[in-house]
Amino acid sequence: MMEGVSIALDSAPPAPAVRAMPPLKIGSLEIDVPVVLAPMAGVTNMAFRRLCREYGIGLYVTEMITTRALVERNAVTMRLIQHHESETPRSIQLYGVDPHYTGEAARIIAAEDHADHIDLNFGCPVPKVTRKGGGSALPWKLDLFRDIVRSAVEGAGDVPVTVKMRKGIDDDHLTFLDAARIAEDVGAAAVSLHARTLQESYSGTADWPAIAELKQHVTSIPVLGNGDIWSAEDAVRMVDETGCDGVVVGRGCLGRPWLFGELARAFGGDAPVVDADLAFVARAFKRHAELLVEFYEDETRGCRDIRKHAAWYFKGYPVGGELRGQFSKVDTLAQIDDLIGHLDLTAPYPGAPVEGPRGRAGHARRPVLPEGWLDSRALDREATETLQDAELDTSGG
Repeated sequence: MMEGVSIALDSAPPAPAVRAMPPLKIGSLEIDVPVVLAPMAGVTNMAFRRLCREYGIGLYVTEMITTRALVERNAVTMRLIQHHESETPRSIQLYGVDPHYTGEAARIIAAEDHADHIDLNFGCPVPKVTRKGGGSALPWKLDLFRDIVRSAVEGAGDVPVTVKMRKGIDDDHLTFLDAARIAEDVGAAAVSLHARTLQESYSGTADWPAIAELKQHVTSIPVLGNGDIWSAEDAVRMVDETGCDGVVVGRGCLGRPWLFGELARAFGGDAPVVDADLAFVARAFKRHAELLVEFYEDETRGCRDIRKHAAWYFKGYPVGGELRGQFSKVDTLAQIDDLIGHLDLTAPYPGAPVEGPRGRAGHARRPVLPEGWLDSRALDREATETLQDAELDTSGG
């Protein structure tokens, strides 16, 4: 556990009710508590995963990795799939739109022992992904979805493959029940549902009843719920209301990696209780920066990466606008130390101002899709060419 973790004091939030849960079984893997870190671009790199593990337990997934970039061994991609020796089990999320490249990427991961678990991304709502038929747009094409998942399962061999998806494109074009049935049929080890549509992106309120519906629909493999888990209490409530077998947490842990300790305790696991006063948060921020510097092997690059995390870490704490701005411009660890010296480290955990939604939310928007994408659930020649173009992305990530 990281240096500086302390026993809870009166200023810390009250401990949530414990809802003991059995270990999460994903194929041959057994996760002590049913908690998964959702892949987030630019966030869930090795440094952040290590930090989360210092507070809690669960399954921690890499950033989204492009299948063709992995097959062609793009240097950026090969770095992103690396895991620290302390990480176990190791998990990689793949994004692919072509069965061949997806199968080959899974085969490389398994044969070269890069990970113990593979997750397939069918949930990304970003226009640059969906306009080519990828991410949350792809399950609309049932045969293509089936071929990709089957190819991954066959390529991965004994390494379990799971599927992460959204409800569908919009309320008139839902895909999650069909996709989950197909995934189950071709050998996926679990499915997770972000209970929003592509159209909703990250806006509004997650539709937890859809998770309950999926749990009734899929009976032979675990169903995991994702969406609007900002606290351990939210996670317990999702399980109680939907019957899901575990939770996937994304934006709720931004600037709060110790949330995984709270989740572990809420589900009957063992993790230290922390007093998240400003002194504790400042130490966590510095620790995150140190891990980023180690990951990049470059102090300037690591410190530039931590900049975007500053607003999340100090949300709700008495850190003035000028100081916040300076934290978002740091170039060295020494600068971070100097700025921390200007904080009132005696400031207690502020309660409600810290809690609740964080990260991107935005608003619902018209789905960006290939022309004619919704005309048929099958893939035509034009759509095939669009998807082949999407696989040309070898930038990594």
